Amino acid sequence: MNVKKVFLWSFGLLFTLGILGCAAVAGLFYWASRDLPDLERLTGYEAPQATVILARDGSTIGTLATEKRYSITLKEMSPWLPMSFLAAEDDSFYQHHGVDPVAIVRAFIYNLRNKASGGGQQGGSTITQQIIKQLLLSSERSYTRKMKEAILAYRLEHTVSKDDILQTYLNYIYLGQHSYGVEAAARTYFGKHASDITLAESAVIAGLPQAPSRYNPFRHPEAAKARQMYVLGRLRTLKWITEEQYQQAINEPLVYWSMPENRGGASKWYFEAARRLLVEFFTEENLRTLGIDTLKSGEEYVYTAGLTVRTAMDPVQQDAAGAALRRGLEELDKRQGWRGPVKKLSPAEVTEFREKSTFAPADLMGKAWVQAVVTAVDAKGARVLLGKGYTGYIPVANMSWARTPNRKISGWGAPAVRDARKVLNVNDLIMVSAAPVTVQAEGGKKGKAATKTVDFDPATASPQKPITLLLQQEPLVQGALASVETQSGDVVALIGGYQFGDSHFNRATQARRQPGSSFKPVVYSTALDFGFTPTSSVLDGPFVYVNPYTNEVWRPGNYEKNFRGIMPLYEALTLSRNTCTVRLAHKVGISNVIQRAKMLGLEPHFPQELSISLGAVAVSPLNLTQAYAAFANQGLGVRPRIITSITDSNGRELYRQDIQHWQALTPQNAYQMATLLKNVVNSGTGSRARVDGHVIAGKTGTSNDENDAWFVGFSPSLVTGVYVGFDQLQSLGKQEQGGRTAAPIFRYYRSQIEDLYNDQPQDFTMPPGITMQDGLAFQGVPGPGLSAIDNASEDPATGSSTPETPDTSGGGEDLMRQMF
Repeated sequence: MNVKKVFLWSFGLLFTLGILGCAAVAGLFYWASRDLPDLERLTGYEAPQATVILARDGSTIGTLATEKRYSITLKEMSPWLPMSFLAAEDDSFYQHHGVDPVAIVRAFIYNLRNKASGGGQQGGSTITQQIIKQLLLSSERSYTRKMKEAILAYRLEHTVSKDDILQTYLNYIYLGQHSYGVEAAARTYFGKHASDITLAESAVIAGLPQAPSRYNPFRHPEAAKARQMYVLGRLRTLKWITEEQYQQAINEPLVYWSMPENRGGASKWYFEAARRLLVEFFTEENLRTLGIDTLKSGEEYVYTAGLTVRTAMDPVQQDAAGAALRRGLEELDKRQGWRGPVKKLSPAEVTEFREKSTFAPADLMGKAWVQAVVTAVDAKGARVLLGKGYTGYIPVANMSWARTPNRKISGWGAPAVRDARKVLNVNDLIMVSAAPVTVQAEGGKKGKAATKTVDFDPATASPQKPITLLLQQEPLVQGALASVETQSGDVVALIGGYQFGDSHFNRATQARRQPGSSFKPVVYSTALDFGFTPTSSVLDGPFVYVNPYTNEVWRPGNYEKNFRGIMPLYEALTLSRNTCTVRLAHKVGISNVIQRAKMLGLEPHFPQELSISLGAVAVSPLNLTQAYAAFANQGLGVRPRIITSITDSNGRELYRQDIQHWQALTPQNAYQMATLLKNVVNSGTGSRARVDGHVIAGKTGTSNDENDAWFVGFSPSLVTGVYVGFDQLQSLGKQEQGGRTAAPIFRYYRSQIEDLYNDQPQDFTMPPGITMQDGLAFQGVPGPGLSAIDNASEDPATGSSTPETPDTSGGGEDLMRQMF
């Protein structure tokens, strides 16, 4: 009986304690769950994603991001990736309901065993719990936080599918090297997309979450390999891979390298232009119009939205354009003279340079520049220290350009420097590049006819033999180049200056400078529509104009400061005679010239003054380049395209700029102008722009006092504009004109890329109604064609009312604000 009472009392006590324990636990969980964050914050969570800007060929120009993350689906991942993460982090993921008691107990026992020995600690959190901790809770170590984590994990498992939880985890988790998610990690560590990752590589990535810095394969490859072995061992133990797969994976060589995030070099100019357009486009108003519900806008939205932005940039042409502009500006800078060394070093600084220099001969590859210190100078040349035991020699012939600057004296044909001591001194810090090397041509005999010039080969360098060098100097002068396909409007190349790092100011789109004579084709095109023909007589002589409103007297002259009398119109354009152009503008009416400028797409406000006929109104290089496209494309104006489309992270198209044309000129007028402007290149001021074997038309331009030099040239498929000038207005130097300064840059670029357009028309298409005579195009019967000038405005100074201009905005649906 006593035994029975003891049993009943014991049972009652245990039952009561159980009830009280359950109540306590329930109360504790109730207390812990009172202020839990809303799961909707997680289910609706959109992690910041990198925006990718692509070139026309699909290659990456660069990325914009606050966190380097690219969200992808499980189907877009290699199947080895989720499998490896589950093996390393949560092998019972698809069996538990958010919390894994077995894993918690296992981790508890493991940690007790390792606590005394100071070993590492193991966590028992499931993948679901890790997401909860990272996205909804703090990282504090407390039982309260763990309870909240468990409650939320359980709820999440009953709200969202397992696959969605795993996908969120694999896209969110930080994996070192500024990489978030498996796609970013795959690009960072293996230069691949996550879809192409092997089993061996997956195990490396899956081993990172526990300690991304400790297991970073770039910094600690041995630790990364050991962690990879652990993950592969877990996969084998779980029998998720076979022994054969395990052996193949552990023996697979691991090659660590990163997929380039930015093309760098000349592409930085295009990347920045696209970035500015994006930031300008995604205003709060435009985002509402697009139906995008977000509190972000502008730069904040662009850097986190995971956009895919496709541009019109052609990498080959962008690189060629960048190299051409740099070459032209360096040549101009050398004509302007030697400004002196980078710095005059003290003996202590020379010693520091010698000890800390990391020079290697490969640094001189690709005509690259390096720093050097002058150690000895005589009349014949200078010896320099490069570093690491390597020396160089600059013969005086390789610094012959380095005269004392004097912009009043032309650098063209200036006397060469014949004494190196007038240029350099001992301890001067200077910039140098490797001189080309003359070698015997293959199969040839010794002698001049059997030699050729090749670039420096680092393999031929040794510390015992000085490297022959060229003296270099970074230009102060700046410039721009824009190249637009005439049919599509694609801006295939866009260079905004000598070097992007020195300035982000894009002179191709942001600078506004007077185009000088490169505006003249607008006047001549207008004249052709008012009865003038290529052989019409025009007077090159003194011209005086008195403004009827201000009484100001204007006496335009020619660059050469002379007059040639009566000449045919085509010759006046070929030789770029100013007074002939002004007379034509006066005859046809300046308002009609303005109307033609607007029809061609030129954007500035043009005052009703004759001086605009000589390019007195500032324009951007890209805008002027676009205007010439109509001459090449049968009179069709075209809107430039930098960004062609934008899609969001889900693949929804947010913006597209379709090809947009308008009839700016008649086809006959355009063909006549193309023919006239071919003469400018073939026998006029643009002769330095000729590219052998290719049809090129174009026009030079020089503003007052040689402050700005221009050349805009075109073939049937491509129009290219080049501008050269200082950011702070000053003369480029005597005889630095469009034909001498800008046209060679055009030629350097176009000679490299013309073969890309071999499948395009090689000459301009002749429209109906054109008659050819002596290489000139006439609309109708050839003749002087002067009778129609009586139709010109009787008051050329004021002319007619403001003309209608083409709508180049792309219509009401087009939200992109252009920055040209």
